[in-house]
Amino acid sequence: MIEATMKEKVKEFIVKNFKWIILFICLIGFLAIAENVFNKEIMNGDIVGYKLISTFLISDFATPIAKFITNFGDAIFLTVLTIILFILIKNKKIGVSIFSNLVIITALNQLLKNILQRPRPTEYRIIEETGYSFPSGHSMISMAFYGYIIYLIYKYVKNKYIKWISIVLLSILICSIGISRIYLGVHYTSDVLGGFLISVSYLVIYISAVIKSFVLWNNCEQKMGR
Repeated sequence: MIEATMKEKVKEFIVKNFKWIILFICLIGFLAIAENVFNKEIMNGDIVGYKLISTFLISDFATPIAKFITNFGDAIFLTVLTIILFILIKNKKIGVSIFSNLVIITALNQLLKNILQRPRPTEYRIIEETGYSFPSGHSMISMAFYGYIIYLIYKYVKNKYIKWISIVLLSILICSIGISRIYLGVHYTSDVLGGFLISVSYLVIYISAVIKSFVLWNNCEQKMGR
């Protein structure tokens, strides 16, 4: 009886705090990678990732695809997309939240890069990039940007087929952008993984803040409408 009660309490705790548990796990993972980066260590995953790509994946067929996919995580593309979404979305609270999300995650990425100052890989390069390597900007920003779009689709889109098809496609796009950065030789595997992990942690906080701000916004509108 006591054991069953404890299990129920643990289950209830996990369900109630699931998003914070995810935040904690991802943050610990990011910090573990960041520690190795700070100590100038090349991780086994980086070596394995490089060998797999250079040995089995690089081809005349795959290279144009990788170059095309990586553009979906480019700062200019995401800025233009944000402006288009802001214009098209009737609810300007959502439009503002999409814009502020892109600004904050871009600034956070640059801050982390300048703190850790990891040089980019040099073993092979299909394209040229400047700046520091960790965490991957394309991966980190794409996870935060498209991840937030996924949240909005899940929350506001009523048609379940459109909802889940969109979520699956955007999830594949996020992963593909990360893989493309390794393929093109401008990031280590740990750069991409670190970018994904810190963005998931960030999204938990950002979405929680947005929900609270929407409530305050609605309350202010109601008071002004009286």
